[in-house]
Amino acid sequence: MAAFTGRVLGRHQAAVVRIGFGLVQLAYLVREWPNRRVLYGDRSPWSMELAERLLADNGAFSVLPWFGGRLWFELVYHLSVLAALALLLGWRTRAATVLFMVTVLSLQNRSVFLGDGGDNVVHLMAVYLVFTRCAEVWSLDARRLRRSVGSGSGRERSGVVLWGLLGAVLAVCQFGGFAGGGLTWTGATFPYLGWSPLFWGLWAVAGLWWAVGRWRPAGELRAVLDALATMVHNCALLVIAAEVALIYATAGWYKVQGSRWQDGTALYYPLHLDYFTPWPGLSALIGSALLPVFLLSYGTVVLQVAFPFTLLNRRVKNVLLAVMVVEHLGIAVVLGLPVFSLAMVAADAVFLPTGVLLRVAARLGRTRFTGSTGHTGGAGGADHVGRVGRTGRAGRIGRIGRMGRNGRRSAA
Repeated sequence: MAAFTGRVLGRHQAAVVRIGFGLVQLAYLVREWPNRRVLYGDRSPWSMELAERLLADNGAFSVLPWFGGRLWFELVYHLSVLAALALLLGWRTRAATVLFMVTVLSLQNRSVFLGDGGDNVVHLMAVYLVFTRCAEVWSLDARRLRRSVGSGSGRERSGVVLWGLLGAVLAVCQFGGFAGGGLTWTGATFPYLGWSPLFWGLWAVAGLWWAVGRWRPAGELRAVLDALATMVHNCALLVIAAEVALIYATAGWYKVQGSRWQDGTALYYPLHLDYFTPWPGLSALIGSALLPVFLLSYGTVVLQVAFPFTLLNRRVKNVLLAVMVVEHLGIAVVLGLPVFSLAMVAADAVFLPTGVLLRVAARLGRTRFTGSTGHTGGAGGADHVGRVGRTGRAGRIGRIGRMGRNGRRSAA
């Protein structure tokens, strides 16, 4: 229990997940910017009236029906772009993750028939990232904290201003009648268990965290808050890992039941559909080779079914993970599904070994964000980062928590 609440597990993996999904959402919004009104705005075939009826029925969250009209839609859409960029850079990450969740849910729940597997993954991870400490490394927040510690300055005026501004927005939404109808469960409606308590709770926790860090930075209350935040982060990271394993397991076992996957022809048909052939020549070349199509179809099923079981062995898991990343990149290029593929690659990053991530960061010239000259306020194990470069034991950082046969945790 002490290890679970005293050490931030998977700091580098959480940072890569944050960067990955911020990049995926940003790339998608920029790519669809010319079509934004048709997809989610006033020109959408799925009218706002139909969207409001569906939202009232399923209780999903979206801020787009609050005012309607093009101006409000443009504001939400471009706020979504800024939130994805802030998440990517790790700027004011506590607020950025909440804004990222709000905008992702708002756009996706506005036109539910536009989504695919990749959108569903972004939808889920947008919620999970709110509860992680994903800016511990490789973020502007981490760099700002190191500089403030080095200079001895603890003033955070911009953070306080942002906190006050978001509180004012919450108050307007709450007292203006935009807080939502409430939580519906087993046919009963609970008017005080909607979305607003979650947002007010996150806002209050952020204010308490700042106040304790400002006036009681070394007190017992700060230690308790840090332990709780670490525990919530570790639980959220474990949920992300379980979600990814569940996605692959369900996809693989459903494929086993399909006749096209059983006879090895499932990949053949998408390669001959115009919708999935951005490169007709390449698709025709692959589709004409029956043996590779057969092997790829069977190989996909085997990889997805076997992936959850390979988590019991670190080496096998790492090899299979590399194969699956290559497979997703191939799907992005050959079948023209970049959002789905990049979203799955970003989700797979939760299982990447820390040593690999540190080596890649070093090659990209971003070692200044690894926190080797200081930590970002995490407890206990945050200081391990500085020792990685000297000892080379990178595989002992960023654990998910599985116990191996020799009693030591295996790297996630």
